Amino acid sequence: MVGIIKEAAVGSFLSVKQIAIIVIPLMVFMEILKDMGVLNRIANLFSPVVKIYGMKKESGFPLVIGIIIGLSYGAGIIFRSSREDNLPKRDLYLITYFLVSAHAVFEDTAIFMAIGASGALLLVTRLLVAAFFTFLASRLIKDRDEIMSEKAG
Repeated sequence: MVGIIKEAAVGSFLSVKQIAIIVIPLMVFMEILKDMGVLNRIANLFSPVVKIYGMKKESGFPLVIGIIIGLSYGAGIIFRSSREDNLPKRDLYLITYFLVSAHAVFEDTAIFMAIGASGALLLVTRLLVAAFFTFLASRLIKDRDEIMSEKAG
């Protein structure tokens, strides 16, 4: 029993260490990009996409991060970006809906291509499914301000 607990503790520590080794440099890199104005350019580039869902333009950056590096490693950046840009909960829900279907698409696509799947088909399908379900969710989830004004009126 003690051996199992020791193995679990060591394994957990090593996992946290590995995540920290990846996430901390990403956070530093994000700060550098922010200071250089690159994050604003990314947000502007994706603003037409997030506008379709009725989201703030600043939602584009965490969405792109989640798509490229995934939820595990991108979570810290997504959380920080959401706080700094004061993203509404609705936007965070929609980002989450999109990323459930389409996180780490490049990583996963590469893995499946290695076993013979069509990379282009897999990539396009995941992005289209994510876009479709996020669009549906964007029409169903009301903004908190809209809900409050409906209750008041």
